[in-house]
Amino acid sequence: MRNSSRGDVDPFIVMDVMQAASAAEAAGRSIVHMEVGQPGTPAPAAARDALAAALEDDALGYTVALGLPALRKRIARLYGEWYGVDLDPARVVVTPGSSGAFILAFSAFFDGGDTVALGRPGYPSYRQILRALDLKAVEIEASEANRYQLVPGDLEGVDYDGLMIASPANPTGTMLGKPALSDLIGAAQGRGATFVSDEIYHGLHYADRAVSALEVSDDVCVINSFSKYFSMTGWRVGWMVVPEANLRQVERLAQNLFICAPHAAQVAALAALDATDELEANRAVYARNRQLMLDGLPKAGFDRLAPPDGAFYVYADVSHLTDDTRAFAAEILDWAGVAVTPGLDFDPERGGGTLRFSYARATADIEEGLERLARFMADRG
Repeated sequence: MRNSSRGDVDPFIVMDVMQAASAAEAAGRSIVHMEVGQPGTPAPAAARDALAAALEDDALGYTVALGLPALRKRIARLYGEWYGVDLDPARVVVTPGSSGAFILAFSAFFDGGDTVALGRPGYPSYRQILRALDLKAVEIEASEANRYQLVPGDLEGVDYDGLMIASPANPTGTMLGKPALSDLIGAAQGRGATFVSDEIYHGLHYADRAVSALEVSDDVCVINSFSKYFSMTGWRVGWMVVPEANLRQVERLAQNLFICAPHAAQVAALAALDATDELEANRAVYARNRQLMLDGLPKAGFDRLAPPDGAFYVYADVSHLTDDTRAFAAEILDWAGVAVTPGLDFDPERGGGTLRFSYARATADIEEGLERLARFMADRG
C-alpha cells in the first residue's frame, strides 16, 4: 500500500537516544538517563489506591466523551486554587494525554492549509501533528536574549491563523510572566488568530509560579496534562479548557476520534489532584536537582545555559564544542554512559549546536551523571 504524504513526519530523535541507551543497558552497562522527559517517580499513592479500589467494584467502561463529571469539576477547582480563576467545569475536556488535546485543538480550530505559528526551539510533536493534519507550521526563531520565548515583535510580518505558546517551555524550561503572555495573546487576538497555550509543566516551578492564559482571557485554548507535575506519563490522561462557544465542536470530535480518555486513568487522576504533599515532595527533589545541574554543568564545561524557571530541563548551547550534537550525544553515551538529547528535535536550524539535559530522575542519578560528564569533558580535552 502507498504511504500518505500527511504521514511523512520526522522521527522523534529523543526516542532513538532512549533506544540506544536501553540497548547499552541490556548489554550490561550502567546508564544515567538525562534524555527522558518524564518523572522518575510513580503516580501518587492515592491515585494507585483509588484505581485498585475501583477495579474491585467498577467495570471501568466508556465514560462520556468529555470525561468523568467529577474529574472535570475537580480540574475546574484547580484553576481557582492555583490561579484564582473561576472556571465553569463544562469548559473542561478530559483527553487521552496532552497529545490527544493537541489533536482535538488543531482539528477543532483550524482548517486544512491554515498556518500555526510556533516558537523555535520548541516541542517537535507540535509541527509533526500539524503536518499530519494538513496544517502548516511556521517556526519562528526565538532569541537567546528573550530566553528562547517569543515576543510580539517576532511575529511582525508573519501570516498565521493560530499561535501556540508553551510556558514553561520544552526544551528550555523558561516561562512567560503575565505581561509578556498578555502581549502575545493580544497580538494573536488582534489579528483574529486562535491562541493555544501548552501548560503541561505547570506546577513545576522554582520561584514564581507559572501564569495560565486563562488569567488573561477566556477566548483561548489551554492544554494541560497529568504526565509531569502529577507524575502520570504512562496513564495517558490530560485535559483542555476551551471557550464555551467551541465546546460542542470539540465534543463531537472527541466522540469520534477517541470515544473517551481511559476510564481507569481518569479515576486515578481524580485522586492525584488531592495528593498535594507527595507531589510537592517530588517538586522539592526537582528543585534540588535543578540547582545541582546549574552548578555542575558549567563546572563540567557546559557553561552556556538558559536557566530554567520550570519543567525539568536545562538547555545548553554547545556550538563552541560541536556542530553535530547528534554525534556528540552518541559520544557522551558511549564514553560517559550518560544519555542526553540533541537539540535537533527542538530546533532544526540551531539544534546542531544545542543539547537538552533532563533532571527528572532521582538526585543520586543526577549527581552521578554530572560526575560522569565532568570526567568525559576533562578526558576529551
